[in-house]
Amino acid sequence: MRLPGGFASPLGGMSLLLSCQAVTKAYGSAPLFTDLSFGLFEGGRVGLVGPNGSGKSTLLKILAGIEPPDRGTVSLRRQVKLGYVPQQVEFPEGRTIEDVMTEALAVESLDESEHHTRLQITLGKMGFEDPAAPASRLSGGWRKRLAIACALVRQPDLLLLDEPTNHLDLEGILWLERLLRAETFAWLTVSHDRAFLSSVANRVLELNRRHPDGLLDSEGSYSDFLVRKADLLEAFERREETLANRVRREIEWLRRGPKARTTKAKARIDEAERLQSELADVRGRSVERTARIDFSASNRRTRRLLVAEGIDKRFGERTILSSLDLTLAPGMRLGLLGPNGSGKSTLLRLLAGEIEPDAGWIERADDLRVVYFDQDREQLDGSVTLRRTFAPDGDQVVYRDRPIHVAGWAKRFLFESQQLEMPVGRMSGGERARVLIARLMLRPADLLILDEPTNDLDLDTLEALEESLLEFPGALVLVTHDRFLFDRVSTSVLALDGRGGAERFADYAQWDAECARRSSAEGSARDASRTASPSASTRASTRARPAEAGARRLSYMEQREWDQMEEKILTAEAELEACAASAADPDVASRADVVAERYRELEAAQQRVEALYARWAELEEKGGASRR
Repeated sequence: MRLPGGFASPLGGMSLLLSCQAVTKAYGSAPLFTDLSFGLFEGGRVGLVGPNGSGKSTLLKILAGIEPPDRGTVSLRRQVKLGYVPQQVEFPEGRTIEDVMTEALAVESLDESEHHTRLQITLGKMGFEDPAAPASRLSGGWRKRLAIACALVRQPDLLLLDEPTNHLDLEGILWLERLLRAETFAWLTVSHDRAFLSSVANRVLELNRRHPDGLLDSEGSYSDFLVRKADLLEAFERREETLANRVRREIEWLRRGPKARTTKAKARIDEAERLQSELADVRGRSVERTARIDFSASNRRTRRLLVAEGIDKRFGERTILSSLDLTLAPGMRLGLLGPNGSGKSTLLRLLAGEIEPDAGWIERADDLRVVYFDQDREQLDGSVTLRRTFAPDGDQVVYRDRPIHVAGWAKRFLFESQQLEMPVGRMSGGERARVLIARLMLRPADLLILDEPTNDLDLDTLEALEESLLEFPGALVLVTHDRFLFDRVSTSVLALDGRGGAERFADYAQWDAECARRSSAEGSARDASRTASPSASTRASTRARPAEAGARRLSYMEQREWDQMEEKILTAEAELEACAASAADPDVASRADVVAERYRELEAAQQRVEALYARWAELEEKGGASRR
């Protein structure tokens, strides 16, 4: 479908909500982006990616009307309601959660009853059980939830989100994924979380000067985007090679020096100059700058770097860790999982020696070298310049016993020489993360302790970080909400429950499967007495049922499970339907605690249905493998 302004709807007939035409933005003499044109449509689930410094956050502010473009126009369809969630969120002292949301809703023309109902439903949906809690004292993850709630309470048609998964724990990210999949409004999100984008996006935009128009617009999943990007880059490289060959032939002709400066010869000279200019432009755009990350290791051969036994840690009456035993050895990469407040950062600080346990003991190898990445980046003094952050006493750093000029070290992490005199507190989140990684790389380590190192890093830097961690020969303890990095890097998993308990798993997949099993078991217990409704039966029967020939090749117990699977799904979907109706019941809209509980039940029911369909697919795959 071709829409006014030259935009084609990628969603088969969905109408245009917002158009961005020939938008240009620069800071000083350096352009962030030039002549960007694209549209956002009803039903759009759009991920916006690109290198740090490409202008993603700036573009979002332009789309939201917060910042003007230097050139070009952004047009919002009449009566379309726009919501915006910034990357950094702070709330004033003295304001409660309910106060903040009430202020967000003040722009709406609602009567008192509708205002109250919408507020309470949103509070419940977002999981806030105590609306009177001070907003300024919320954790980073809950502040992010509140910022999203302030946008959702206005019921937007199009929502713009800037790095919404930052500061959310894994449970919070899964909650956000379910929320975005369930809502009917369109949205565009800046994110570097690859698993998140894979789960929710149906279109991906990449802002990158490597693309001829500065923007790659890829319809489909994040995986489709990666395939298309690889194909385009391959074609780009072929184009560069072809241009280089043509330029080489023209230069050879020019060197032979034609005897007569005929019109034809003049045309060839002009063509050679044009080709050289085009090749220079292509090569300029093809330069892909990626931070070079390579942590220094001491290469000590001690078998046990750190041993912890019987560790207890409490805060007031709350037990964070109880009787925890842990041994770290070279080559071990331990990933920590658990909800916000479960004690992950506390355990990291214990291992780093920043705090002491209340009981038990920690023994470290002699002269153990620990490098600790703090998620709040408190190790950086925001008032100090980049130059003095890297080299406090001179103009050189020492990396692996070799002196390097501070400008060269900064360039390795994508900083320009003019940024050396900039205070690090004025830098973006991604830049500060690179600063901290660059400084930590100067210190040889036996043990790396990384607390959310991926926040604000672009995709290329994330991949460089992954490769460095995989090659690091010492021990690593990692906390990250980036599931791709966590799954690829971790060789073992320790899951904390926040009540003092800790459970070990071989890898992320085993932990994920156990969570799904427990969720399924809980769902079975809840709906044991329920029966399937006709509407649920009709809905389930429309789903594609795996071929029964595959089921006949399963074991006896698997065959029994297969035979009961459709009935279980019908029952689970009936429960899901009942939970949805219960959560939308207007009679309880004014009771935030009840609404919150019903939305938790709704989420559990949704997980139960998803787990059953996943198991059904697993049985089908096994049956198919038997046939093969």
